[in-house]
Amino acid sequence: MYPLDKRGDLAKRQRLRNASARRKTAFTLVAGAVLLCYALSPGKGRPTPPFGKAAESLFLSVPREDKAIKASRLYASKPHLAGSPQDLVTAKEFLHVLQTELDITPPEEEPIYKAGSPESKDAILSIPSSQRPRAWIDTYYPVLNTPLERSVQILDFNGNVEVDLDLVEHHDGGPDDDASKYGDAVPTFHGLSRAGDVVGTILDGGYCTKQEFDSFVEKGISFEGSIVLCRYGGNFRGLKVKGAQEAGAAGVLIFSDVNDDGTVTEANGYAAYPLGPARNPNSVQRGGVQFVSMYPGDPTTPGYPSYENSTRTEGENIPAIPSLPLSWANAKILFRTLNESDSLYGKRVRLLNNVNTTVTPIWNTLAVIPGHIADEVIVIGNHRDAWVLGATDPISGMVSVQELVRGLGHLLKKGWKPLRTILIASWDAEEHGLIGSTEWGEDFTEWIHEHVVAYLNLDSSASGSRLRFSASPLLAHLVRRTAEELPHPVDKDRALWDATTDDGTLFGINGTVNLQSVAIKAMELSAVDGVGISPLGSGSDYTVFLQRIGVPSTNGGFTSTFHDPVYHYHSVFDTERWQELYGDPGFHRHIAITKHLGLQALRISGSVVLPFNTTHYTTELKGYLSRVEQLSSEASIGISFSKLRKSIQSLHKASLSLDHEKEKAEKSLRRIMEKWHRKQEKRGRRLRRKLRKIICRMRGDLGDGWKCKEWSPVVREDRELFMIAAHIGFEGDFEPEVLSFGGPEFPWKKFRKAVKRIQEVNKKLIAFERGFISKGGIKDREWFKHLGVAPGKWLGYGATTFPALTEAITFERNATLAKHESERLIELFDRLSDVISV
Repeated sequence: MYPLDKRGDLAKRQRLRNASARRKTAFTLVAGAVLLCYALSPGKGRPTPPFGKAAESLFLSVPREDKAIKASRLYASKPHLAGSPQDLVTAKEFLHVLQTELDITPPEEEPIYKAGSPESKDAILSIPSSQRPRAWIDTYYPVLNTPLERSVQILDFNGNVEVDLDLVEHHDGGPDDDASKYGDAVPTFHGLSRAGDVVGTILDGGYCTKQEFDSFVEKGISFEGSIVLCRYGGNFRGLKVKGAQEAGAAGVLIFSDVNDDGTVTEANGYAAYPLGPARNPNSVQRGGVQFVSMYPGDPTTPGYPSYENSTRTEGENIPAIPSLPLSWANAKILFRTLNESDSLYGKRVRLLNNVNTTVTPIWNTLAVIPGHIADEVIVIGNHRDAWVLGATDPISGMVSVQELVRGLGHLLKKGWKPLRTILIASWDAEEHGLIGSTEWGEDFTEWIHEHVVAYLNLDSSASGSRLRFSASPLLAHLVRRTAEELPHPVDKDRALWDATTDDGTLFGINGTVNLQSVAIKAMELSAVDGVGISPLGSGSDYTVFLQRIGVPSTNGGFTSTFHDPVYHYHSVFDTERWQELYGDPGFHRHIAITKHLGLQALRISGSVVLPFNTTHYTTELKGYLSRVEQLSSEASIGISFSKLRKSIQSLHKASLSLDHEKEKAEKSLRRIMEKWHRKQEKRGRRLRRKLRKIICRMRGDLGDGWKCKEWSPVVREDRELFMIAAHIGFEGDFEPEVLSFGGPEFPWKKFRKAVKRIQEVNKKLIAFERGFISKGGIKDREWFKHLGVAPGKWLGYGATTFPALTEAITFERNATLAKHESERLIELFDRLSDVISV
């Protein structure tokens, strides 16, 4: 026991310790509260989420060639035809990548939903209210086919088989184990081709374009009952079959002509792959033959999604005659039947194509990264299915998207959140006819129309040295500007954009190129706009977004030229070895495409005012009309387009006014933020001085961890603050405290007015591309609703601008119809002028 006289001292000391503790706790709480305020206000006192240029720089530091090569080796190691078991494996592999990189906890049950189910619907419809990234797989049920039996035989005059062509993609040895192993894993055939067994004489149809068939008819050449031999190139393969079918042919065989391979041929001194860069003569280009310019997607569910229990039609966009793809080696044998001096001359050919056509499940893999403006969405898409291994098509694109996902995942881990929501899509069954993306687009048309502001597509990233871009004119400047800011993948003294003129390095003994091939290539490149960007036709997954719903879209990648190693398109020779040795050694182009695509996505998702250029679009419309006037003159269709030109000019003036309003609206918001920023900076300095005095005075009670030190002013970049501030007033508001611990002093009324002004501008920008959509669509192919651009009726891949009007002149040659289509455009443009007027 303590003596009584000591108890008082003990109690006193305890009271002093308690008081000291209370003071220490109080001052710690005060200091902590103030520090928290500083953490929430502009400053460098804590790690802050990256925004704007900081986010772009951080993203660009992530993609790596070694990671891309590793991913490519995984996906291209196995055949994965749409609807096959290995196709589902790749869908799950990519789902795992999304879950890992975006920090998504996998649910106990695999998130694989049947299209049309409540789970599938909710996955999309709940995106505007989503808070965290999530990923899932949607299963659609289109009609596909696979080969059963096929043969091409030359018959003697008694009907007996004289020559039975070997349709397997063999190669005569060489160091490509995958090509050897999988030569017949997916037999050479045409997707959605007609089954049939026909006999006929061979006719050389050239490239089997519409113009060539018309020319044959004019010369009195009959295709009735014949088998037409067509070269790849010039138009979509399905339209070659359609042209032959309409000419009365019994069947079609399509081959890749080495004379179209530029300077990289065996005749010019180069060995055939796998021993060299020239075409393997046994290579075959598989591919779908549906009439994609009529409508893409499941042939049996035009305009609506292919659920498991969907009502189906017969399908109007698939051939009525059989077809098969052929190698150059086999085509040379068939040409002998046309040579009068050859023993095979005049002998007939049997074409047998037996296919299994059935409803087949396919799998779209998707992931969403919610943004602050959760109900405005950017979709980034690439297809996953391949005809065989597909190291270039589609795996090069898939790998680039995967590296993009890694970059976005890294940003998320640093606290970044996009201003607008980003949706990642890995489409299935693109090769059969853009089926996965089309069925999804038809399934969620209304949601896409309401929420999706842009679609960024990637098919193949790298098959050669030349960079090519196609886009809606609304996004053309963004595509070019971002390419000009990035370095060239293999020449650091040049910009990425400079690769649009790269031309390969293989010229061989004789550097000349087949003139007809040059003409075909020139036709493909002739439609580039004023900034070097081509309009979008079809042939990839942007089709449903742009040409049915009116979502501005982009597409791009490195392609081969006449002086690059020959790319074995849709062949078993599109292997990982070819890609690493010839396609893109080092995978530098893969990564360049990742960075370009990612930079576009970050700027569309992160810009307060959408980076859409309506005035460039209206300038392009004037060019479209000039081409129509030229066609009309050549066709001797005497109608005036002066009213249409006047309507376009009115739209141009409305766009210039919108440009002015965009600039004023953004400046207004920036002025508010800069003024508040300066006020906060001044207020912060005063508060920091007071806080420093308090902490210095109490440093003993606060302990050794608290030292009296200079606190430098802490300020974020103006752009970062501007980006955060701009989230206010949109879906998913920030609390005022995020902007300042002096929230009530913030000029909320002025701020919300400025944000509302920007919202109105963005609504008009989004409405611009939508304004080209006509409910009636294009005559005879009403699935296509965009009156500004569509795949050419007899091109498929290539774009036709003002398609309904152009086709009324070029194919219908009907002045009354042309006048009607001109009036439809006038009505459309006048309405659009009203929509964007300010």
